[in-house]
Amino acid sequence: MVLLSLSTELYYLIHERDVYIFYIVGDWMKSAGIVVEYNPFHNGHAYHLQKTKEITNADIIIAVMSGNFLQRGEPALVSKFCRTKMALLAGVDIVVELPYPYATQKAEIFSNGAVSILGALGCESICFGSESGDENAFLETIQFMLENEEIFNDKVKKFIKEGYSYPKSTSLAFEALKPPSQTIDLSKPNNILGYHYLKAIQDQQLQMKSYTVQRKNANYHDENFSSATIASATSIRKALFEEKSLTKIQQYVPNTTTEELKQFYQKYQSFVYWENFWPFLKYRLLNSSPEELRNIYEVEEGLEYRLISCAKESETFYGFMELLKTKRYTWTRLQRACLHILTNTKKEEMKKAGMKAEYIRLLGMSQKGRKYLNQVKDDVSIPIISKISSYNKDLIHLDIKASNVYSLGLPSHSSQKHLLDEYRTPPIMI
Repeated sequence: MVLLSLSTELYYLIHERDVYIFYIVGDWMKSAGIVVEYNPFHNGHAYHLQKTKEITNADIIIAVMSGNFLQRGEPALVSKFCRTKMALLAGVDIVVELPYPYATQKAEIFSNGAVSILGALGCESICFGSESGDENAFLETIQFMLENEEIFNDKVKKFIKEGYSYPKSTSLAFEALKPPSQTIDLSKPNNILGYHYLKAIQDQQLQMKSYTVQRKNANYHDENFSSATIASATSIRKALFEEKSLTKIQQYVPNTTTEELKQFYQKYQSFVYWENFWPFLKYRLLNSSPEELRNIYEVEEGLEYRLISCAKESETFYGFMELLKTKRYTWTRLQRACLHILTNTKKEEMKKAGMKAEYIRLLGMSQKGRKYLNQVKDDVSIPIISKISSYNKDLIHLDIKASNVYSLGLPSHSSQKHLLDEYRTPPIMI
């Protein structure tokens, strides 16, 4: 008996009771993709997830999530496995890792890597948060930039020569073009990412619809709480580090996040932040020659000398960054360079990655997610990896190396536990 008109929910009820067995055909289960860091998962993320389900009408939500180190060059507060569980408990169906060569990059490369994975997994749509909240404005901006690409690039070079950082130069160049009012503000971090998601979809010629949800109440970089229920991940992390208690953040995160944070702390006796890595970074800087540092990704234009000089004068990572920062080099750019020094990631290694991911590392899934993967697995053009030991291609060693280094950010008695988790932890099932 063939029952193609059944709803998704009814299909599962019948299948699980073994009343009927039949194959899923065509694109029967719709999937929508999101790109996340969940550092940690909070109420704003829950809102975005809920709106994604409503807007896309998808059966499956697939999250491409950064691993243990994030786009701004920061270590994640808790491990990728802990954050995967937060996502699954909140209603995500599949969580896959955005590999290190994309997760720790500027917006263009970050977005291309993430979109390539969603495309490979057959996502019909992507839904992202933005300050704009207007999808048409993104499309207008892409068209405007295509029409003015040469002039824009010339203006960016001009502002860089004047001593501005690359992000500031691109923002100034965009303003100098006098864009029409229906375009987005490309000085806002989530607008920038959204722009590059849509650009990546076009460049990779994917048949993927795009939707955007406007951010509510808290901005990306807000360090203080300004709402009763919605707060930025930045302000949540700040409160955790300052208060050393979960009490102050409970109203801003789901109960499942609170529980996972509590369990992580009980297991490892610490959350993870940059200061934990300062002794290791300082050692690397003081024991590397300028020539060795010059080979590290994102170390350019004589920065190697400044890095060594500032390391000699600094007692803490924060103090080091304050000393290192200039008008030309943003905090984020310097933080990423420091991360690549810490992980000893060379320029040629990162360039090998290109703009599309070569594999998909599966971190976790729901029962529905597992059924979806069974449906699409024969059509996925790149390997899906559930065991790190089963895949031995060049680029995955960057993820392994990053995870090994991340373990050093935990107390010595806990570090070994986490070091082994990378190899022992199977995809999490919820």
